[in-house]
Amino acid sequence: MKRIKLIVAACAGAIALACIACAGWVYAFGPAPLGKDIELSHVVLDREGRLLRAYATKDGRWRLPASVEDVDPRFFKLLYAYEDKRFLTHHGVDLLAMTRAAWQLGSTGHIISGGSTLTMQVARLLEPREHRTVTAKLRQVTRALQLEYGLSKPEILSLYLTLAPYGGNLEGIRAASLAYFGKEPRRLTLGEAALLVALPQSPETRRPDRHSGRAQAARDRVLDRVALAGAVPHDEIARAKAEIVPHVRRPMPVFAPHSADRIVISEPDRRIHRLTIDQPLQAKLQTLAKERAEALGPDISVAILAVDNDSGEVRARVASSDYFDTRRAGQVDMTAALRSPGSTLKPFIYGLGFEDGLIHPETLIDDRPQRYGGYMPENFDLTFQGTVTVRRALQLSLNVPAIAVLDKVGVNRLSARLTQAGAALVLPKEEAPGLAMGLGGVGVTLNDLTMLYAGLARGGEAEPLVERLGQANPPSRRLLDPVAAWYVGNVLIGAPPPENAPHNRLAFKTGTSYGYRDAWAVGFDGRMTVGVWVGRPDGAPVPGLVGRSAAAPILFDAFARSGATPAPLPAAPKGAVFAVSAKLPPPLQRFNAQAYGAAAEAPRIMFPPNGARLELASGGALDPMALKIAGGTGPLTVMVNGVPVGAPGHRRTLFVRPDGPGFVRLTVMDARGAADSVVIRIQ
Repeated sequence: MKRIKLIVAACAGAIALACIACAGWVYAFGPAPLGKDIELSHVVLDREGRLLRAYATKDGRWRLPASVEDVDPRFFKLLYAYEDKRFLTHHGVDLLAMTRAAWQLGSTGHIISGGSTLTMQVARLLEPREHRTVTAKLRQVTRALQLEYGLSKPEILSLYLTLAPYGGNLEGIRAASLAYFGKEPRRLTLGEAALLVALPQSPETRRPDRHSGRAQAARDRVLDRVALAGAVPHDEIARAKAEIVPHVRRPMPVFAPHSADRIVISEPDRRIHRLTIDQPLQAKLQTLAKERAEALGPDISVAILAVDNDSGEVRARVASSDYFDTRRAGQVDMTAALRSPGSTLKPFIYGLGFEDGLIHPETLIDDRPQRYGGYMPENFDLTFQGTVTVRRALQLSLNVPAIAVLDKVGVNRLSARLTQAGAALVLPKEEAPGLAMGLGGVGVTLNDLTMLYAGLARGGEAEPLVERLGQANPPSRRLLDPVAAWYVGNVLIGAPPPENAPHNRLAFKTGTSYGYRDAWAVGFDGRMTVGVWVGRPDGAPVPGLVGRSAAAPILFDAFARSGATPAPLPAAPKGAVFAVSAKLPPPLQRFNAQAYGAAAEAPRIMFPPNGARLELASGGALDPMALKIAGGTGPLTVMVNGVPVGAPGHRRTLFVRPDGPGFVRLTVMDARGAADSVVIRIQ
């Protein structure tokens, strides 16, 4: 035994001498690796530094960067007590600990405690060794001294927190905490901190997801050591031992995956990316989208975009209902997909009418059948309301009044104004803008539509959307003048909300594209604008998919789940006029479809439409047929196959009875000689 002790003392002395003479080893081993070239996982963070998504390295490892500030201080208290009591005072090598370890090895014949410091462990992680030899140990000692010389204590700790193995492909405390506890290591319980201290010593044999019993035993040994040192009260130790050790491994967080993918692809050399997204809001809206999509059907997807009105920053982007759902094409970004907007462009039509002084929210406007060449718009419910206010026409989303206003402000002007504000409108190939554009005959993305509505909330100034934190905001662009934008918001806040939703909470508009392919709802308050799209990513029709019933409830729920107090819309700007229809200036009391032309409107046959087929009544006799006429300067003359048959009454309706089956030409001519004809078939 005496001989063994002498051998141990000699070894300890040799190690001490090696440490003193390490300057020669520095040159022999070359420059120390300081962790500058470590391949780290791409990490995408939200505006407050919370993790949105991380990506495995090329070799499939989760290696998330971590610093001292990222970890609960209690973890370091346990780490120092269990691994390296003098870490903050030594210079990379703890001679006392190494001497004690050597003595214990020589006395008992097996390892009782290690002599490695945390710095030496970092050196080993930076330069993994296959065999435990004296040369390897001396190299590790030398590297530890070099690390202490080249790095600060917090930097050395950051390397340990980033590289320490935790089983499988988990490296670093952040990856381990997320995988085993489902949370960042900023707030750890005593038991969780003890487990994270214990795992790196033998990460494969103590993996909680495979060997939970061994993991628990290792955790308890850490707690016993800490209790023995008097670092933590015994009652806390008892509670920590009662904590259940996790036995499954959780998936890594996946928030705003489409945004994360885009920024990582655009900046492949950067490892830490920051977005303007708010992680708690993103999580709530992702859950909302998934719940609603599942309720609507197996092929339906939902996209939600939330934007801060003041800055144009994207606070949440749910680009599909489930990123990993292949049936719903979850990896397709539906916030950037071109879709038909339905009626959601109507507020901008009326906005231009307000701006031009054609109309006021209380202006009376006719909702009656009208034809524009070969185009005859109809309301969604195939009925007409007669004379209504512009306010009512927009709140009820009536098609005919909107097209009448669009006809006067000009389709090209609407298209140019929205494009100027930053919206990329896409028309069918080789087609020019037409009146059908006002009812959805154009392609637009949820990104651009939400940006336009945020422009209404900003008083008519459209702000390009920003999603990368710190990115310079492009200059705002004019959408509408402040009074016109305020009129639109004032009208939309009174739109009837979906069932069980609060009134006067949001200024919002819904839309349904042709063939029930897209359902929309976009709304804003004084703080935030949210856009919602519902439909099938492949563009297939979904019978009964309507914006008001499918998308509007999601819109209101998104604002409710945001948790923010409802923010009122801005006050009316200077120049806004408050008056009932009868008190408005005469030109604004009633919208005149002829107001822009010096000449009166030509007469038009509204019914029957050109090419219609009418059935003979029983017995071969034809019932009287109603001929409905609009426009023209009276008196009017009606002809059937060139033969005058009379003039319509004050309601512009005349009942005629054709002679029999065959083709019949109906013609109406006004006092100026303007005429309109249709050909129908009696059968």
